[in-house]
Amino acid sequence: MTDAKQTAAKLSCWKNSVDPQPLTGGITNANFIVDDAGERYFVRVGDDIPLHGVMRFNELAASRAAYEVGLSPEVIHHEFGAMVMRFIDGTTLRPSDIRQPANLERIVSLVRRCHDEIPKHFRGPALVFWVFQVLRDYANTLREASSRMVLELPRLMKVAEQLEESVGPVRLRFGHNDLLAANFIDDGKRLWLVDWDYAGFNSPLFDLGGLASNNELSSTQEQWLLETYFDAAIDDELRRRYAAMKCASLLRESMWSMVSEVYSNIDFDYVGYTTENLDRFEKAWTDFQTN
Repeated sequence: MTDAKQTAAKLSCWKNSVDPQPLTGGITNANFIVDDAGERYFVRVGDDIPLHGVMRFNELAASRAAYEVGLSPEVIHHEFGAMVMRFIDGTTLRPSDIRQPANLERIVSLVRRCHDEIPKHFRGPALVFWVFQVLRDYANTLREASSRMVLELPRLMKVAEQLEESVGPVRLRFGHNDLLAANFIDDGKRLWLVDWDYAGFNSPLFDLGGLASNNELSSTQEQWLLETYFDAAIDDELRRRYAAMKCASLLRESMWSMVSEVYSNIDFDYVGYTTENLDRFEKAWTDFQTN
């Protein structure tokens, strides 16, 4: 954290000497608030993370496009390994906030705009986030690292193959791909969607499944989510494809944490996070098989 703070303090955009204040809660990057010349800024410090498919050129392009669409704050400066945005004074949502009907309505609107509008403003090459390829790569990474979870990998990868088959052909949209509650900020007037580390073209079902699984939506809310997003009644085929992608989202979060157990330097209980997400994945997988 000390090195990251020094990086944030030495960025060339500052008009005065600054003292970056750490923001807690991040489990991928080091984040800070900086006050400079009467303005407040959010600073993210982090290099590329190939293990997780995080490439900063892509995050920067997605963040800029999201600002143009009106989803995210403005990027005012970037250097390799650091990005500076205008600070949003608001409340970070919790899963219980996401489940509130009024918030869900607003969130569906944000997700649609992400999927449909960002490609019109995105500049340069863009990544594809195909969760099943992410899972395959995570499995190889975990084997090479002799992870404590190695013996579980053959079964998990067999499940992933079944889920990929069940998802079937997809229509690509530009996904956020990390719809945790903490990536939504309410400033009292509107919602903002932040943190574009994993942004890239994907099936919209991944964002919808991730939103539901990360925030523990009820089955009734999931039905409403699908019908509202697609503006149509949902048939059994689409419902099953969605359920498969929701399982894949939970498996990806679990395996992301397994890899982070081995390689991350951030002070966070990744083992506990792995256990929590694996438990939720196993429940979703059981439900998928029986429904």
